[in-house]
Amino acid sequence: MTEPGLIQLSRLIHQPPDKVWTALTTPAIHARWWAAGDVRPVLGHCFTLNMGQWGLQLCKIIAVEHERLLSYSFAPGTLNTTITWKLAAEADGTRLSLEHKGFDLESPLGKTAFHGMRNGWPGVINRLETALLA
Repeated sequence: MTEPGLIQLSRLIHQPPDKVWTALTTPAIHARWWAAGDVRPVLGHCFTLNMGQWGLQLCKIIAVEHERLLSYSFAPGTLNTTITWKLAAEADGTRLSLEHKGFDLESPLGKTAFHGMRNGWPGVINRLETALLA
């Protein structure tokens, strides 16, 4: 059974883990597929992501394993969620897994964000794949 307030996706990306990692952790590339911000794979690093109409969202790196795992708090104080990316070499590419958890489905903001992001994440990952081809 899936826990409430959890979004999980997994996709095989036909690129090596180092290229996928670079897309997740390089601000200029990150801005092309999701949001502008000073994301860096440094434990404890605080940054903001410019989410357009939803404003600047604070984030903090909470776990890093080079080319394997990147996890950060997302919007503490409002959404209080955690985004975790996992990378694993597979066949001719990288298995990229996303876990976005912690949505408070009892609050209107949490419920709206959960439904919006659940529907939006597949497109974000599509854009990540496209950015890797550039």
